[in-house]
Amino acid sequence: MTKLARVQDWDRSRGEPDSRAAGVRPLRYCAFLSYSHADKAIAGWLHEALEKFRTPSSLAGRMTDHGAIPKRLTPIFRDRHELAASDDLADGIRDALDSSRFLIVLCSPAAAASRWVNAEIDMFKRHRPDGCVLAAIVAGEPFASNVPGHEAEECLPPALRQKYDRRGRPTTRRAEPLAADLREDRDGKRLGLLKLVSGMLGVGLDELVQRETQRRQRRLAIVAAASLAGMAVTSTLAVVAFDARDDARDQRREAEGLVGFMLGDLRQKLEPLGRLDVLDSVGARALQYYQKQDTSNLSDAALAQRSKALTLMGEIANTRGNLDTALRLYNEAFAGTAEALRRVPDDPQRLFDHSQNVYWVGYIDWQRGQLERAANAFREYRRLAQRMVELEPSNPRWRLEETYADNSLGAVLIKQQHYREASARLAEALAVSEALLASEPGNEDFQDRLVQALAWLADAREYSGDLDGALSLRERELALLERLARARGTDLQLRRDTLTAHRVLGRLFTSRGESQKALTHLQKAAALADELIRTEPDNTEWAQNAAVTDLDLGELQLAIGQSEAAGVSARAGCAIVTRLIERDSSVALWRSTIRGQCLALRARLALARNAPAEAQALAAARASIARAELARQASPETQFAVAEAELLRGQIAERLGDSVAARKAWVTAAAVWPKTSELRPEQLARQVLLLNRLGRPQEAKLVARRLAEIGYRHAALCGNADCASERENQHE
Repeated sequence: MTKLARVQDWDRSRGEPDSRAAGVRPLRYCAFLSYSHADKAIAGWLHEALEKFRTPSSLAGRMTDHGAIPKRLTPIFRDRHELAASDDLADGIRDALDSSRFLIVLCSPAAAASRWVNAEIDMFKRHRPDGCVLAAIVAGEPFASNVPGHEAEECLPPALRQKYDRRGRPTTRRAEPLAADLREDRDGKRLGLLKLVSGMLGVGLDELVQRETQRRQRRLAIVAAASLAGMAVTSTLAVVAFDARDDARDQRREAEGLVGFMLGDLRQKLEPLGRLDVLDSVGARALQYYQKQDTSNLSDAALAQRSKALTLMGEIANTRGNLDTALRLYNEAFAGTAEALRRVPDDPQRLFDHSQNVYWVGYIDWQRGQLERAANAFREYRRLAQRMVELEPSNPRWRLEETYADNSLGAVLIKQQHYREASARLAEALAVSEALLASEPGNEDFQDRLVQALAWLADAREYSGDLDGALSLRERELALLERLARARGTDLQLRRDTLTAHRVLGRLFTSRGESQKALTHLQKAAALADELIRTEPDNTEWAQNAAVTDLDLGELQLAIGQSEAAGVSARAGCAIVTRLIERDSSVALWRSTIRGQCLALRARLALARNAPAEAQALAAARASIARAELARQASPETQFAVAEAELLRGQIAERLGDSVAARKAWVTAAAVWPKTSELRPEQLARQVLLLNRLGRPQEAKLVARRLAEIGYRHAALCGNADCASERENQHE
């Protein structure tokens, strides 16, 4: 039998029963609550919840390492509340800390940055080395300061992360404070509160939860016993109870049906409108419903819908440029769908649900330039899709997933400059997409899939040097998009695809030297980009498209002598990419590729207005960014970015009359030039420029001949003596 002690309430005038030894300050408070002013709302809730908590009678009085378990956890000292009338804030804080059995710290980035919260922890640990510190996380991540680039997410104040010895002196060792996570997507308030209480009482969390459950059950039993007092009433109560149970079941079915509609049909209706705010609300409401449910009692279908809600919230966070939040949500959804698949491994729907989260986790790697990790994720995505087809070969949805996986792998191959391999894979995906649409012409998913298949194959063809093939595919894609837009009406996703088609057609016509056609397409793309951003300013995907469109337009305008218009386009594109990087600097495309394009265009504009010193500074900045990206991820793409930057620096040095610096830059460019035979036409054109400046004209002529064969006539890169001489030779 558990030994019980006589239970006394803690009294601030008498202190704790065990604190009467000479020289020991009476412990007037159960706990001291330390927090940042930014967290005062949740501090108020926690203060009230702790003081209202009643220890289960079966635990009260038991002896633990913390002494006899009290009936109530009172009083709790809340410094900003109780010291409002204090004449001496420092003395009042010190006295309260010395008189508190526990220190509870609300942990958040605001608390981690607060010198007052840190000072309170330090004072408690120095004066009360025998005391217990409990952490309650409300925001941020523990020990994030140890991860480069994530220091701002740290939620534990420095003194909380540092271990103190038995004499209250700080050491160099790391402390691991007892912690509860009060956030709704972690422990939540109820479980987090019980974790804190179990630490204060010195009992296991499982036991405390069990006792709380037993207490609720006893209350229900008392209510049931009272209902038996009148036999005449019992039957009525039973009928009412059964009706209430049936009503509850019906309400739950209706609620889950509504959540299913929100995540299914409603989402499909909202996505074409581009309403991130409404979609965000849909996902949040769905998660809010499931957070009120005990996940252990949820059906498999309900757990699947919970994962869908998490995935939706992740997609929204991703679109808004919050990649860390998106990845956390994707991983949580991934864990749910992986568990569902483990239970029933040959269920095609569960394979599908899990494959979506596999894709999204890989897509974050893709955005951050971690191409090998992305490729591995996309291969797993394809394996899951193939398994779906094996299980249900007649289901066209699973064939559709195979094409998505092929496109994803093709995109990685393009980024790695394996253009021929990418073309072969993407051509297969296009053939399947065409067959699917032919079998069901009115299917919008199949229509959208064909749009994407045409776009990706066009990119692979363009980069491999098949400009005519790429142009044909993009014109076919644009015609399909225009036909779909007439049939569907307002669909912002179609407009996004139309924007991209116009922008790439502008790039292709620029490559062929057809500047007026290129200008028309790029101006249409810019108009669509402005329209999309006005509709949804927080959509970073649309902002990214707008930035690239403005910069492509600026480059063309500069090439055809419209310097003033090029300056306007450059300022617009550079402003957008600056905002994107401020939102999330982990996206490689923003921080390196588009930002590099911005700096290069600004440098050439500076040269055009005869400001070589400014051009030199901009080119140096561009080279620095390219080298930083090469250090992060060595690939043909990052190698070429450095080479291109050095080529530009050499051209500017030549303009300044510094032939030594120019030669040095060009030699550096040649040294870092990617060792691959698969170069894009624009890269080949820059290779011609570099070889001529290095005094290697015969090699330059060979490359120029290859460009002439594919019809590459870029106004800026081949509108000079470097490429023109080879064209003249071919005409003779």
